[in-house]
Amino acid sequence: MLQAGRFVAALALVGAMATAAWAQSMEEKKAAKLAEPWVKFADWVTDYDKARKLSEDSGKPIFAYFTRSYSP
Repeated sequence: MLQAGRFVAALALVGAMATAAWAQSMEEKKAAKLAEPWVKFADWVTDYDKARKLSEDSGKPIFAYFTRSYSP
């Protein structure tokens, strides 16, 4: 029974380490994406209702950027 407990603890530790590495990797990917010139070029509006209002007022379409940054 003690071996099973150690196995579970080791598995939990490995899982925690993998999660921490994944989170750090995601933060690095986010920082790299935000540093790209095309992202920094425009004033992005992240509020949908505000974007619709600006679109109606200016007569310009909404440009939306969707990503799956969690994908390998």
